[in-house]
Amino acid sequence: MLDQLFAVFPGIGTMFVQDPIIAFSRVGLMAVGFLLAYLGFKRTLEPLIMVPMGMGMVAVNAGVLFLEGGAIGTLVVAPMVSEPSALIDIMQINFLQPIYNFTFTNSLVACMLFMGIGTMADISFILARPFASITVALFAELGTFVTLVLGVWFGLAPGSAAAVATIGGADGPMVLFASLIMAKELFVPISIIAYLYLSLCYAGYPYLVRWLVPEKYRGLEVEIDFPDVSNRAKFIFIVVSCGLLCLLLPVATPLILSFFLGVAIKEAEIEPYQQFLEKTVTYAATLFLGLVLGVLCEASTLLDPRVLILLVLGITALAISGLGGIAGGWFVWWISKGNYNPAIGIAGVSCLPSTAKIAQKEAFAASPYAVIMPLAMGASICGLIVSAIAVGVFASTIGLVAV
Repeated sequence: MLDQLFAVFPGIGTMFVQDPIIAFSRVGLMAVGFLLAYLGFKRTLEPLIMVPMGMGMVAVNAGVLFLEGGAIGTLVVAPMVSEPSALIDIMQINFLQPIYNFTFTNSLVACMLFMGIGTMADISFILARPFASITVALFAELGTFVTLVLGVWFGLAPGSAAAVATIGGADGPMVLFASLIMAKELFVPISIIAYLYLSLCYAGYPYLVRWLVPEKYRGLEVEIDFPDVSNRAKFIFIVVSCGLLCLLLPVATPLILSFFLGVAIKEAEIEPYQQFLEKTVTYAATLFLGLVLGVLCEASTLLDPRVLILLVLGITALAISGLGGIAGGWFVWWISKGNYNPAIGIAGVSCLPSTAKIAQKEAFAASPYAVIMPLAMGASICGLIVSAIAVGVFASTIGLVAV
């Protein structure tokens, strides 16, 4: 009787033949997926990522069935398949397998997002207070470098430690790229952890700002003086910066080119491309990014003992980066003799544009006259560039450490 029931409802039946730990983990992950999707719906977490990711987690852990040869799996995606003939076979059956193999395993989805982010970035925000923006961004990379040391101390290989450390930059596409380059075997758990935590920043960083920046300082009004720079000059600066960074850090060329291409299209005012990248490409990439990350959250994939270490290191990286960014904000406030809002420091953690929005929201809550969004965007854009440089340096040098 039970055999017939399991044959009709294999999603339930597989739970009775799997290891109990995996079976209970599936139920737990379905609950977590529901919670993430609901929090995205409520706007407590970032809905663009959390709604498809949460639904993907629910579906992939519920939809486990008996496959050919008695194997247990899903018809969604199998991230560990590498043998060419098996991969071709499974791509004809599994729902998201082609998207995973053609856009995730080569960082194409990360580059697509960077193109879209570039079209939303404005170099003028950096030029308004360049020294302040760069200083805050450098401080906000503190979590990356501290976590690199901690990761090695925890026993991770240098490449794995460097990959998980990039979570401290709070830039999801950058983490995808870094893990593929430096820790391919940990790509799935690092990517999942990174995006789970980046959405937690959306909910957690406001409290960090309130705890570390008193209300009277959060409400500081800041003088903003945008220099009169022509689009031609900005375009030349963009192209030269792109070429220089690619020359210095060739391993990060795909991300650097993608970002600066988006910025160049914006400054050149190529409207059809800008609309295409900013809306169609960015939202399509974000949708499939969230969905694929969700379906990668299969219980058997995540029950790797190294995942616990990655969880600890990921939250440590983001927490220390947040502290570093706010410390950078206070440093700039001090050297500018009070002509800077310390809350801008959180924007140096380059979760563009979420952290800039957090800075402005907290400032506005303290004073309706505190308009700091332009400076916060400048710090956030600088944070993205500094994160790309850090990843390029890690990827170029980590092999020397490993030897």
